[in-house]
Amino acid sequence: MDFFVWALLAGVGIHFVNKGEQARRIALLGKHLGHYHVENLMEQVTEGYLRALDTTDPDRRDQIWAALTAAEQELSKQFSRFVADFAGVYGEHARVSRLPFAFPRAAQVFPRASFDLRKLLAVHGNAIARIVANEKGLNNRDKAFVLTAELYLMQHSCHWFCKSKNVASVRLLMRHKTSYEQVLEAVTDETREAYLKVIYTP
Repeated sequence: MDFFVWALLAGVGIHFVNKGEQARRIALLGKHLGHYHVENLMEQVTEGYLRALDTTDPDRRDQIWAALTAAEQELSKQFSRFVADFAGVYGEHARVSRLPFAFPRAAQVFPRASFDLRKLLAVHGNAIARIVANEKGLNNRDKAFVLTAELYLMQHSCHWFCKSKNVASVRLLMRHKTSYEQVLEAVTDETREAYLKVIYTP
């Protein structure tokens, strides 16, 4: 009986420590993101893509694509500024555990099983800038598909930092009806290579 009592108390303790740590990470990310309109612009762009793809009138579709150009550019610009801002965060505070579940001080207890969010955000910033600049000359449909995947992966990274990989993956599936594996497959080869290098480098 004593074992189950202690196990229950330990579980409750871990839960509250995790909640406190997650609240601090959410506050840290929110403090820096709060200076920019990244989330609103992301929503504007991705919803605009859906409107364009659903429109059967070619002239109307072209108008929507053209209107989205300014929003894409502003999103890229603001996210780059956010990345530069977050780069000033103290290193230990930017560590992310690769464990699939939340564990108190996991990034500090298991430093080799963690990565630096600052570096991962830089990967996302470069990826978004490349797609918005359309260096590969993609048509509107393909560009929208790839940039949407890049944005979803970036959002997954932020949720991973705030909670855990498992929670981030569930949120991605619930919110956007797509899996983490599908998103990772849909981004560019350059992004995927750089992304995996960061998350698997201590």
